[in-house]
Amino acid sequence: MNARTLPLIALVAGACIIAFAPILVRMTEVGPAAGGFWRLALALPMLAPFYFRAARAEGAPWRPAPALVLAGIFFAGDLAFWHYGIGMTSVANATVLANLTPIVVTIVGFLLFREKVGPIFLCGMALGLVGAWTMAEGRGSGAAGSNPPMGDLLSACTALWYAAYFLCVRRARSTSGTVAVMFWSSLVGALGLALVMVLLGEDLLPASLSGWAACLGLAIVHVTGQGAIAWALGRLPTATASVVVLVQPAVAALLGWLIFTEAMTPLQGLGAVAALAGVALAQWAAARDQRRADQALAQ
Repeated sequence: MNARTLPLIALVAGACIIAFAPILVRMTEVGPAAGGFWRLALALPMLAPFYFRAARAEGAPWRPAPALVLAGIFFAGDLAFWHYGIGMTSVANATVLANLTPIVVTIVGFLLFREKVGPIFLCGMALGLVGAWTMAEGRGSGAAGSNPPMGDLLSACTALWYAAYFLCVRRARSTSGTVAVMFWSSLVGALGLALVMVLLGEDLLPASLSGWAACLGLAIVHVTGQGAIAWALGRLPTATASVVVLVQPAVAALLGWLIFTEAMTPLQGLGAVAALAGVALAQWAAARDQRRADQALAQ
């Protein structure tokens, strides 16, 4: 078996598992922020044994680095915005628009850290943004969701929150392992979402066993899906991983159609393909440019 085969399988499996998250959010029977709270709170008992064992083995400090605290705060914002977006627009729109994050991360890297951005990245960014706009504008008269325009906006804003989370994690990973990142971002994120759901007066407890099962399912999706992706990302080229991860919005759109009968208009489908192709192209270009810069420094 090729050394990359198992990581590639893990990456595809993780992306497919994460695709169930927006479906489960709709089934939790609680408020959007409360659904995010249960996703993280129920994940903590699963993550804690791995984190404490790793911390003891490595002699790591028991308190989180400031970057991890910030990551948890931004992750709480990410889940709150996205979960509200899922309730107001279609699963496909909510998932594809939230996956504009790589473009946002590279733009922020250019503005704050002067990381170079090439013409191919700019083309990919333009294609991704045009595709996102086409998805938002191409919905039919029977569009899914209680308020599709607001849901699309919230889902697009999710990319900003996740970009901030990603940048904090990138800084924290220089001193913290994957399990530590997941544990502390989940703990801080759960506290942040608890505050949000109290301030907004959301329902906290599911009304039935199926609602509790959906909350537990979200936690399992969080641990297994995110864990598989995090493990695979360290063992695959960035260009390959960036394209494969885009399986997630495609699977989510398919599940939304099968479970909630959320059919996409042809124009929305074209916009989705354009948005995902733009993100893939932009990520590939950013990874290639970074690799060239690293090689130039090494010479």
